[in-house]
Amino acid sequence: MFQVFGTKKCKETQKAIRFFKERRIPYQFIDFAEKSLSYGELKNILEFYTLDELIDIESYEYKKRNFEYINHDKEDIALEFPLILKTPIIRINRKVKIGFSKEDLESWGV
Repeated sequence: MFQVFGTKKCKETQKAIRFFKERRIPYQFIDFAEKSLSYGELKNILEFYTLDELIDIESYEYKKRNFEYINHDKEDIALEFPLILKTPIIRINRKVKIGFSKEDLESWGV
């Protein structure tokens, strides 16, 4: 089953959810406003992307918490403050994609 990590307000996350709904493909939505990534989930994503690619330094949450001025462990803040991550994060089995791309999902056989 596909997992879609993001927020309900994120337009790209909404597009991904609509993509799965229109095709009647089962998916699980994990809302970063309510739940963070687990350590294992983060490690799986980091097999495909670096923390620099995953963290959205332009996000409201990143700027609100002044992470641009604070020396911090990126892995710790990614786990503790999921709203700083780029969304959506789409995962199935061992494949991961950041952002919504219909073409990429179709290349996965969706």
